[in-house]
Amino acid sequence: MISTEEEAAPGLLAPLKNPTFRSIFLASQISSLGWLMQTVALGWLMATVSSSDVLVALVQASSTLPAFFLAVFVGAIADNYSRRVVMIVGRSLMMAASAMLTILMALGIHDPWMILTFSFLDGCGIALSDPAWRASIGDILERRHLPAAITLLNVGFSTVRSVGPALGGIIVAAFGPLVTFALTTLGFVAPLTALWRNKWNVQSSSLPREALMTAIYDGLRFTAISSEIKSTIVRGTLFGFASTSTLALLPLIARDILKGGPVGYGIMMGGFGAGALAAGLMNPRLRQRLTQERLVILACLACALCEISLALTSSLAIAAVCLALGGAGWVTGWSGLGVNVQLASPRWIVGRTVSVYSAFTYGGIAGGSWFWGAIVQNYSLPSAMAWSAVATLGVAALGFKLPISNRSESELEPAGGFCAPSIALDLKPRSGPILVTTEYTILEEDLDQFLQIMQKRRYGQSRVGARQWTLTRDVQQPSRWVESFRTPTWTDYHRLHHRLTEADRELGNALLRLTATTNPPRTNILVGAQPELRENLIFRWHIYRTNEGEPFLRRVCRRAIDNEHDRKRVAPVTADRYPKRLIFIRQDTEQARGNAPPMSFAFERRRIRESG
Repeated sequence: MISTEEEAAPGLLAPLKNPTFRSIFLASQISSLGWLMQTVALGWLMATVSSSDVLVALVQASSTLPAFFLAVFVGAIADNYSRRVVMIVGRSLMMAASAMLTILMALGIHDPWMILTFSFLDGCGIALSDPAWRASIGDILERRHLPAAITLLNVGFSTVRSVGPALGGIIVAAFGPLVTFALTTLGFVAPLTALWRNKWNVQSSSLPREALMTAIYDGLRFTAISSEIKSTIVRGTLFGFASTSTLALLPLIARDILKGGPVGYGIMMGGFGAGALAAGLMNPRLRQRLTQERLVILACLACALCEISLALTSSLAIAAVCLALGGAGWVTGWSGLGVNVQLASPRWIVGRTVSVYSAFTYGGIAGGSWFWGAIVQNYSLPSAMAWSAVATLGVAALGFKLPISNRSESELEPAGGFCAPSIALDLKPRSGPILVTTEYTILEEDLDQFLQIMQKRRYGQSRVGARQWTLTRDVQQPSRWVESFRTPTWTDYHRLHHRLTEADRELGNALLRLTATTNPPRTNILVGAQPELRENLIFRWHIYRTNEGEPFLRRVCRRAIDNEHDRKRVAPVTADRYPKRLIFIRQDTEQARGNAPPMSFAFERRRIRESG
């Protein structure tokens, strides 16, 4: 059944009424157009300065691989730091790389590895800014505008992708790569200006920022637990793998089947873009009448029909019409999948889930492009298109096993109102691990209902950070049940309760009602025992020498052992003796989170120099 929010779904252009979103969206389209133009110029420049086919192919790979390998890290960064600042850093990196490339080209320097380096830096900037931008949409707009906004992003990029490469080719042919790089650099100024001038309110947390590795672990854990996000990732990866054959093989179709040349290729890309735009305009109405799953199935059917038609037709007009259908399916499919990831993710983790989803879908598209190209090389172009149509239909059929559900837009938001329990110990934020146990007395006639509630409770607690959740039964008193879970630190315990939703709180109330006739639940909070910490620092210096060190360089590696966390801190120093040796020094401390006093550290450095 379609929810009330979806029945009142706003139109495609409704998000543009928000001035902040409108400014950043339009500036991003200018930036994307410039980036696509630069990609064409880089490929052409590499083809002219290098005779290696591998290096030419690596231009495209170098700009897309960072989005795949850095996705998990940048998602954690987007959730733990200001997303606006993260977007500014990413866009600044793209502009700096493009500006340096323009300057070097003006000086006559165009080494192949220089081209790959700046293409890789551009990809790193995109990998850093794109998850933060997509995660910020829910902060800028109301959640009911999310479907229209995500559809608008897909329509905008599909339209720009239809125009950008052709425009880039014209500029490269008429003025050369240098002018293209200069225009791209100017295009990157637009999103930076929009981000600098616009600020938006973000719900802040009173808790300390998560450590990067902990944030990554929580993001991967949430993704693995959420069946909706897992289904979307699997469907999205396979959809990208199967349907990318249309765009990946389109130049070959224009050249070998339709004999259309560059003009025919441009007409076909125009048909694809027109279909994408039409589907975007129709998407809000389709969402009112169809569920998310049916929209994805409809998108798969449209893409499959386009692929099989391109394998059979030799008419440019028919191919353009079929590509319009394929463009409509492409935008509808990616919009539906992207909306589902956003709605299945609360705001505190949406950057990480979007990043994981993007990494897998980019990997699927890249793998599909290579796979269908290999099929063409070993068999034939019509065979590759026909088999890709079969694979796309398989993605639609997979909906019977991994369906995409319609989720309410507010049921994953934290309920708030958590009151910290009173404690007798002076716990620090990093104290831990924390063990929480809750005892229940359950009558035999209430056992089935209790187990059903606890199954939902296990999912809810684990989703927001509970680790090693278990439910045990007393063999001597069968009515006694014990629920237990752990959190790494005391702060993580607070963070868990701040993330609980209203549905999770209702499960706790249901347990209270279930045990109303027996003993009420009893919760115990335990902390891991720590040895007594000494206030004085104890230093043990270990000197190691090697003849393979860099000349005139000394590095002093200082290791502070924290009773709660083991961290490594490196302090580089230089010395004027033993220029052919590298000395490593390890300092162990028994004070929690303690560093060596500066005077002691300087004294030890002098002692080493004097002793040799």
